[in-house]
Amino acid sequence: MADEPDAATVADAAVAFCEDFDSGEDVLEAILEVDAEHETWTFDDLNLDSGTFGELVSRDIVVKDAGEYRAANRDGIRAAITGAEVTAEGTSSSGSTQLRLPSIDVRTAAGLAGALVVLLVMRLLTYQSVFRDDQVVLRGNDPYYYRYWVEQLLAESNGPTDWSMLSSLPPGAVERRPLTHAGNWFFAELLGGDQWAADMVAAWLPVVATLALGIVIYWIAVTVTDDVRVGIASTLLLALTPVHAVYTGVGFLEHRLHQYFWLGVTLLALAWLAVALQRRQALTGSPETAIRQYLVDPWTWVAVVTLGIALPFSVFSWGGSIMMLIPLSAYIGLKVILDTRAGISPIRANLPLVSGVALSAALSLLLHYRLGWHEAFAGLVPVVVFVGSLIVVGLGELWHRRAWPVSGLVALEAGTAVFGLVALRSLRPDEWSRLLERADDLFFREHYGATELGSLFSTENAIILEPIAQIGAHFYIALAVLGWACWLAYRRYEPAWLLLATYTGIWLVFATLQMRFAAQLAIPVSILGGFGLVYLLAWIDLARLPKSFRETETTQGPTSDAGNSNAVPNGGRHSESILIPHDWRKLFTLIWIVLLVCGLNLIFVPSLAAQTTYSESQFAAAMEIEGHEVDTDREFPENFVLSSWGDNRMYNYFVTGESRSYSYAANTFGDFRTSTDPDSWYDEFEGRVGYVVMQDAPGTQVNAQTQLHENYGAGGNESDGLAHYQAIYLDEEASAFAVVPGATITGSGEAGEELSLETEVSVSDEAFTYERTVTVDEDGSFAVTVPYPGEYTIGDSDLEVSMDDVENGESVSMS
Repeated sequence: MADEPDAATVADAAVAFCEDFDSGEDVLEAILEVDAEHETWTFDDLNLDSGTFGELVSRDIVVKDAGEYRAANRDGIRAAITGAEVTAEGTSSSGSTQLRLPSIDVRTAAGLAGALVVLLVMRLLTYQSVFRDDQVVLRGNDPYYYRYWVEQLLAESNGPTDWSMLSSLPPGAVERRPLTHAGNWFFAELLGGDQWAADMVAAWLPVVATLALGIVIYWIAVTVTDDVRVGIASTLLLALTPVHAVYTGVGFLEHRLHQYFWLGVTLLALAWLAVALQRRQALTGSPETAIRQYLVDPWTWVAVVTLGIALPFSVFSWGGSIMMLIPLSAYIGLKVILDTRAGISPIRANLPLVSGVALSAALSLLLHYRLGWHEAFAGLVPVVVFVGSLIVVGLGELWHRRAWPVSGLVALEAGTAVFGLVALRSLRPDEWSRLLERADDLFFREHYGATELGSLFSTENAIILEPIAQIGAHFYIALAVLGWACWLAYRRYEPAWLLLATYTGIWLVFATLQMRFAAQLAIPVSILGGFGLVYLLAWIDLARLPKSFRETETTQGPTSDAGNSNAVPNGGRHSESILIPHDWRKLFTLIWIVLLVCGLNLIFVPSLAAQTTYSESQFAAAMEIEGHEVDTDREFPENFVLSSWGDNRMYNYFVTGESRSYSYAANTFGDFRTSTDPDSWYDEFEGRVGYVVMQDAPGTQVNAQTQLHENYGAGGNESDGLAHYQAIYLDEEASAFAVVPGATITGSGEAGEELSLETEVSVSDEAFTYERTVTVDEDGSFAVTVPYPGEYTIGDSDLEVSMDDVENGESVSMS
């Protein structure tokens, strides 16, 4: 008897049996019925075929006893039918409120590890584009800005314990994204503080942070749904989200990795606090007892401290930081309404939540006024949120004690939000003006045609297709779950689902305005999508229903089974483990459905990520320019590279080391490229530009684009060669030219005579003839400027021009 399977083991075996046999639940109910009537029984007492009965015995659902049979564990079989939870001993621990850290079984661990492996692979698709020829070539333009600050801070610091760096961040790093720059610097110092460390942080920190976020997503999903399958599905969907994969892949160092991680941690802390109180109330049946246990639990205050740290870290990691507080404020207001409606004291129920906001406000003030980080509004707005939270909770408590209808509270909370904004405008007009400027910059700027500033529902892709390309088909599954979550929170006390619905809804609005916020939206959407995916598989009879639905069906309330020991808000032991169908047809169908939902992402992730990489031609052009500027001993700004703004930081990082700004290129290159006289720009550059990079672009007009990229500035075909542009790298995709004073060839001839001069040039294995035509002046002299060294043929004469002549603007006489 001692060796017989326990209740949890029997429950898992019985669930697997139900998945493998269409009439599995009916068979199990028949076993419970006959087992209740007889202490032991025989095969003839059941109306089953021998094959099915043999499966029951082989899986230890039915065991032999004195030559007959009986159920191995009635509690385990009953749990498989109803979806209830059991401990290994088969007893409910409904009286226990002890919370635990996550512990997962082998299958769950393997499933989560598999999802994290997918996440890692999706973030390493561009590995070969990043690591080239002992160089780390970051993806995109902006990562070189953050790489620049890592190296600048490393040059000024004396190791990871040089805390003075935190209070002395230089202008440019301290105003908008101080936490990002400080964090990147600190990690680089931990790796040694040299160039290799800076390169490794630039390349690998986004990947490491995203792996950590994947674990956080799993934890949030399990906390809210009490189902490890949803947790694994959520992590998998985040791994396959194209827009998130692009912004967090290898070699994409930005503020986003910090922002996304701390947004996830914020959601985890809020979800923990929401679920912990909700489940304790269901467990004890008394709001007062639940709140008392909730407030004395040490893990509650761990969540409070986590929230208090995550919020200011989110705020100080990027320029649009205040946006992180908008969904939080909305959630606090709505949760107070939920508490009041459920007859729960808002003050006591939200004491930990408000404490976390208070801690975040204190840290925000400290970071701004002590360290000088960010702008003043970043320190003040969290204080406004805290004060508003106190007012809203106080109003909720008044409504709770007076038992007034909550409709009035809703209107008053909206008025409180307006009052807070008016108060900030009146008391701090400078910060208010700056806040409006930042809002205008975030939502309404036109930034040189950047695609990320378009709407997630772009009309160019038939409105409904863009979310699939940026997030995936699970976006629409998540929208359906969002509607269900809103309905659930409206009908019952479900603060955790309210949390996900609030954050999803608000970030959806932001992403509708600008697509670049779709990656933040992807975090809660991956959780809702994971829940919806598990439900979809259950709907077509390929998996068990998510626990919330099974509880609704069996107990008429999604929280009424929360009393068992496995239903813990921190993702402790759950019997909702991964069960693999034994029927290969079911397994094949399950895989096919998952691929149907996620398959397009396997196309979009590589294609979108590839759009941010630099081609071999672009990298080769950068290396050729770098070699040329070393050979000619040019220094900044004489070695500045002018190119399209989207590539400008990359070129200048490798050539000048100055990748902080691309504003000059953004304001200049477009006019230069379309000008019909590139040589006239030489004087306008005023020594500010040393190199020009042109890329393949459509068009047939005669302008700098065609003269340089297509004709190499060489002349011929009734056109004259350019005087100040020396080709140093040529390719169909990209070409690079050194801007030079040029050597001026002087000589004499008959007045009015047209002289032709030419020289043979070879660049990048491309041979061409550089040609110029000059007319002799009335005084019998001529002068013509050429950008190439070499032997020139002028009429019947030859002339040698040196590289020094070209670089220094020397005159070379034919006489």
